[in-house]
Amino acid sequence: MSSSQTAPEGTAAHDGTAPSADFKTMVTWRGEGADRLEQVRLHVTGARIKAYGRIIAAASKEHEAFSASYELVTNDSGVTKRLSVNLLRASGETQLGITRDGENNWLVQTSEGTIREDFNGAEDVDLALSPMFNALPIRRHGLQSGAGEIDVPVAYLYLPAGIVEPATLHYTASEGSIAVVSPVATSTLTVDDNGFVVDYPGLATRV
Repeated sequence: MSSSQTAPEGTAAHDGTAPSADFKTMVTWRGEGADRLEQVRLHVTGARIKAYGRIIAAASKEHEAFSASYELVTNDSGVTKRLSVNLLRASGETQLGITRDGENNWLVQTSEGTIREDFNGAEDVDLALSPMFNALPIRRHGLQSGAGEIDVPVAYLYLPAGIVEPATLHYTASEGSIAVVSPVATSTLTVDDNGFVVDYPGLATRV
């Protein structure tokens, strides 16, 4: 699939709301300046996203080799309901579960126990080194459809450390691009009509 074919043309909303397209597809990103791939199967129904993906990364100066498989489910408004991650490293296997409950609290389940946290009112999770997760706030706030600037609190999962911490991403949308400042990168993204990243300079490019 080419970078312009995540979904049929003309399906994005242009009124500052999330797209209304329903589609299923596979998307692949190749790491920039790194031996890393991410591939995800997307099932999109209006603003709702189900994503089943995997990141595979070779060892680098910044991190050890790892593989991270994930399953993401949002609600009908595009707010994260749960993220499950299976993380493989040379030292072993780690499973993490991040769930947002009906009272807007987050439960983080690890092998060491369960942590309850509000993550500063976050409605999104973000997975380090993954361009896919940028689509969550971009789509929900309609940033792919016009100008805008927003701070987005998230539950941020660092890879390959497997640590979940509160973080804030800053997005500034202008015609044709979206600038982002995150805990691991500052860049200017291009996205398709449905808000999924096409190019994330310094991180990954869709192939």
